[in-house]
Amino acid sequence: MHIPARFNGPPGSGNGGYSAGLFAHGESGEVTLRMPPPLDTPLSLLGCQVRTGDGAVVAEVAPGGGIDTVVPPIGYPEAVEAAKGYPGFVDHPFPTCYVCGPERTDGLAIFPGRLADGSTAAPWTVPDDVSTPTVWAALDCPGGWSVIGAGRPYVLGRIAVTLDRLPATGERCVLRGALATVEGRKALVHTTLYGADGTELARARATWIALSG
Repeated sequence: MHIPARFNGPPGSGNGGYSAGLFAHGESGEVTLRMPPPLDTPLSLLGCQVRTGDGAVVAEVAPGGGIDTVVPPIGYPEAVEAAKGYPGFVDHPFPTCYVCGPERTDGLAIFPGRLADGSTAAPWTVPDDVSTPTVWAALDCPGGWSVIGAGRPYVLGRIAVTLDRLPATGERCVLRGALATVEGRKALVHTTLYGADGTELARARATWIALSG
């Protein structure tokens, strides 16, 4: 398997959520990233580890545990309004990110804005090439933006996902993210994906790591 270059997060490495979804080989699971996932590089799953050809450990894959926390739904119009205040429009650590990069014209265009309670919300129109890794990617950044601040970038360290149903092509979904705890450089966040009718489609629990501070 390999991560095509268009699915980047930080420049030169794979988006954490997309990469984890590819590595998980299923709709649910937990993936811990041990290094920035390399792009356009042959990778192999050996036991529970994803490795490069020279043996470097990229990630570790485990069965998904129970994810108890759900970020409550809001309406699609409210998510559209929240996205207008997306902080990444002004200050983005990785503006070409496949999921939330405002400089991308071929990405997912998920722009999570903050609500009054500190949680995030974003509308998402599902692309034609939707897949399980696409949904893992969509569940990635909305949680991260509940903790990312100006001048303090974070990257994904671990993500667990439970996916009940893939959204349909063209479906207008809502993504919700919320910060649970911060301990040192680590932040625990949750994300929930809702379909056009308000039904929960997937949920995630993730650990993000601050790159500075």
